[in-house]
Amino acid sequence: MAKKPIFVATHPRACSTAFERVFMTRRDTLRCVHEPFGDAYYYGPERLGRRYEHDEKARIATGFQNSTYKTIFDRLDREASEGPRPFIKDMVYYLFPEDGKPASIAPSLQQTKRGIGTDGGANGTHTSNGVGRDGIAEEPGNPTVVPVELLSKFHFAFLIRDPHYSIPSYYRCTIPPLDKLTGFYEFYESEAGYEEVCRFFNYLRDIKMIGPHIAHGKNMANGASGTNGSHAANGAGAHDAVEICVVDADDLLDNPAGIIERFCHSVGEKYTPDMLNWDNKDDQTVAQEAFEKWPGFHEDAMHSTSLKPRLQKKAKSEEEFDREWREKYGEKGARIIRSAVDRTMPDYLYMKQFAMKV
Repeated sequence: MAKKPIFVATHPRACSTAFERVFMTRRDTLRCVHEPFGDAYYYGPERLGRRYEHDEKARIATGFQNSTYKTIFDRLDREASEGPRPFIKDMVYYLFPEDGKPASIAPSLQQTKRGIGTDGGANGTHTSNGVGRDGIAEEPGNPTVVPVELLSKFHFAFLIRDPHYSIPSYYRCTIPPLDKLTGFYEFYESEAGYEEVCRFFNYLRDIKMIGPHIAHGKNMANGASGTNGSHAANGAGAHDAVEICVVDADDLLDNPAGIIERFCHSVGEKYTPDMLNWDNKDDQTVAQEAFEKWPGFHEDAMHSTSLKPRLQKKAKSEEEFDREWREKYGEKGARIIRSAVDRTMPDYLYMKQFAMKV
């Protein structure tokens, strides 16, 4: 049986694109799919985010104005059938209604049962766990717009970063001069993404799609291979198949080789040291083609050539952070950043307790 597609679930500015670049070097065994769900979340007829709600011209200009959650899963089906194992990195909040609104299954996913990666894309009738308001399909406990039977086709891992660094990095993408590149002209605290990461993580644990073992050390925990497992839609039998794999960006930046090697073990891929280097024309071309759909967000990762341990990180007090933000972004910007950091820190600290150590 083929290995399940890897899905690295994250939030904005988590060093996730640098992380993804590592796996772009493994084109013999992996096929990276860069942030596909934003197409439906922002631009398509099922869009959940309000950012482009009143800007039809911008939605059309992207070329994704007809993207639905089904068209994205259809694409992932094709990717899985064409050879290398899909490696998807995306923002978890793209699977959630905005601002904590109640979730119901996306309309395009209510009729067809998809077969990402493992069952050849067999078709059949999707039966929801329940029908809620106005006949809308709902699944009790599922906080996303994706049916659990579809979620069960993926091997999930998580990537997080301290909000003291991710939030100002995201804010910077929504103000001049970067806003003209990104097309994001306003900072939405709802797009920070930490709450959705936590809710999704806890949901997968509750239905035993991940866990209970945590990815630690150099050996696989209690025999968890991470290569497949039999994920039933209700979670039965899944707990001994996919360990909890959470990467903290600080640990990644301090020890790239150790973290990437342990991550590879967890998801059932071979690690080689050359994965951390991509200073060649082919790798750069692949990255540029993948990242061009989100201009302004990936410039550092796009122009990088390797992932090396950073110099020692300087610890800062809250007062030092506030002063730095005021100097860079002014009083208003500093207040916006501080509000988002304070709101997201509890979710980050919760997730951090599960982060792998090597």
